Amino acid sequence: MTVIEFDGIPFNPVAGSPVVPAATPAEHTDAATTSGREHATASSRSERPSGDTVALRFDNGGTGAEGSPMAGQIAAAVVGGGSRDAKLLSEIRSGVVAAHRSALTAQVALQRAAWQRTLRAATSARVASTDPAAAATGGVSVDGRAIAARGQRAGRDGLSNGTGSAGVTAAEPVVAAAESAFKALARTRCGSLDHAALVRLTEGDVVSVFGAGYQRSGVASVARLAASGPLVLTEVVTIELRGGTGKGRVVAHFDGDPRAAAVQAAEVFALFTGMQLCLSGSTLTAAQVSGAVEGIAAGTMDLVVTDIDLVLRPHVTATASIAGAQGELRVTVTVVEPVGAGVGPGEAAPGLLLNEFHMTHLSRGDQSIAMGPEFAEYTGVRATRLPTGGLLLVDRVIEFDGARGRLDGAAYTSEYDSPADSWYYGDTANESMPHFVYMETSLQAALLMGYYAGPTLTQPGVTLSLRNLGGTATILRQLDLRDKTIEQSSRLLSTTILPGSSLQTFDYTLSVDGEPFYSGETMFGYFSDEALANQTGLDAGKAAPTWLDEHAGAPIRTIDVAARRADPHAGLCARRTLALIDHIDVVDGGGKYQAGYLHSLRAIDASDWYFDRHFHLDPVIPGSLGVESVIHAVQEWILDAGFADSLSDPVFRIPADIAFSWRYRGQFLPTDGTVELEAHIKEVRRGPHGVTVIVDGSLWKPGLRIYELSDLAVELGERKDGS
Repeated sequence: MTVIEFDGIPFNPVAGSPVVPAATPAEHTDAATTSGREHATASSRSERPSGDTVALRFDNGGTGAEGSPMAGQIAAAVVGGGSRDAKLLSEIRSGVVAAHRSALTAQVALQRAAWQRTLRAATSARVASTDPAAAATGGVSVDGRAIAARGQRAGRDGLSNGTGSAGVTAAEPVVAAAESAFKALARTRCGSLDHAALVRLTEGDVVSVFGAGYQRSGVASVARLAASGPLVLTEVVTIELRGGTGKGRVVAHFDGDPRAAAVQAAEVFALFTGMQLCLSGSTLTAAQVSGAVEGIAAGTMDLVVTDIDLVLRPHVTATASIAGAQGELRVTVTVVEPVGAGVGPGEAAPGLLLNEFHMTHLSRGDQSIAMGPEFAEYTGVRATRLPTGGLLLVDRVIEFDGARGRLDGAAYTSEYDSPADSWYYGDTANESMPHFVYMETSLQAALLMGYYAGPTLTQPGVTLSLRNLGGTATILRQLDLRDKTIEQSSRLLSTTILPGSSLQTFDYTLSVDGEPFYSGETMFGYFSDEALANQTGLDAGKAAPTWLDEHAGAPIRTIDVAARRADPHAGLCARRTLALIDHIDVVDGGGKYQAGYLHSLRAIDASDWYFDRHFHLDPVIPGSLGVESVIHAVQEWILDAGFADSLSDPVFRIPADIAFSWRYRGQFLPTDGTVELEAHIKEVRRGPHGVTVIVDGSLWKPGLRIYELSDLAVELGERKDGS
């Protein structure tokens, strides 16, 4: 049975009716935002047998349903959790595969590790400070090691080395991308093209030039180079995905009209990034060419991309200059669908319900393109959206067992490609993917089709914003997820429609190569502006002091995180976009478990990067980054406590088989002033190869505790061979 607590009122979604009488929308607003202590707990991953009930219990500050002052005040139409015919899905739990290292003498191991650490630190500092590519793109090396660009295999088989054929040379390794960087739809190691390769592109043979990742099942490949005139490019000297000002660059020799050369160089870059894969049967068109270069008909052209996007249609805008010539050309090349073809769900690329094109539109474009014509009213206004930029962490929906308007359940599979040069690998202190990406990619995948089913369409004319309310998740096995395609299997379990809001529950499992590695359950709410404005946090509007406030005389020492981060040689440190805390106040032996207490206060800057990303027209700090900030505090405490001193090559990881849960009852706005956090050290597990620290935590906006975290775990261990 799934039990959902939210303000004390019981519901039976199987019966499709509330237990209590109706109320006015104004009365519900108070109920839905007063105490807010709900959690979604699925008793198993298995399908419920026919006839089972799903109880939704709404808890008002601990008062029972019958005695609750809110009883009789909420009307709801509830659907979900009915009979299901799908076969039983067993819950998959697998342990971490232990990494056995070769036995070395203690002296040799220590000497080797010291040499490795010194080499990595020197390499990292050199790349960050002197590498022209890093300086141009804002990218960084990952753990001091340059990461080569990879190609995406055909269809949805993951990321691979997508080398092309003869006449194509491999590109130099690239550093981690900037958070704002455009994410190519396909990857190749091709770094230059000879004339024969260019000719093949004029014939539409993109796959033989760039690799198998440029072919997708069901997508007709029609786009070709120089479709509107003769080929004037004779050679592409270099193609740089992050070149120029960070958005891309093409250097090419040409013989002929410079305007045609500029268009063709931009077309090469569009094909190189796989934009044509968004729209089956699409072609390239030069939407705009302006400027002039006089008195030259052959030479070397340097094309620098100034804008690349999938909205409103996939396009590349660039400026082109010619060595030894005055002036420059400005060109835009656009990917255009066939005349009369649809571009909505299931239409843009047969075989996929939604792809990267739809995700970008859902995040900040035309919602009728992303979700269908029923969602047109949500375009350009505050509404439910996916995050944008580097926080958009779902790419495609490949299977959907559900329907628009059916809110009682659905199962679906989506995918997210995690290239090795993704910005978060460069900015995290973790060995691989940071914790917040696990949370974001799974939650985005879950909510996507719940929104597609149409809960907001039941309340036309009401502005509803999406918020995560809580959940539980567990790492099943530790993986290096760089260059992996993550398969996201999600289920919509139930939907509760309330006046001015709605609630949906989900479970989900993430897998790579068919093997699960992360699973969880969660609840989302769709809230009206009035409901959001009347939030009362986790404590029913009452003041909830921090532990430090209640123990004002406790001895405090401070860890200066900002100073350590400023040292380019400091290892195991979150940087740049993930610089989420600047200092930590520590009370040794403090906290509710008397094992240690951490506290941090940070000012909110309205210009912080994540407000532009989460969400378009509805800026709030992502809850997952609140969780990540607590993790960073724990990581810094672990290092300060000396747990890394006995390790030859330490790395941070997310431990397996420790269920973590969270509750959110509020939002951090750009105008809130501060984020305050605390963490109570709950358990320190020491082992022969490292330590695992488990904490409980909370976060406050001024005057209101709004996040609660339980059993959040951080592991520090030896680097495994081959990582």
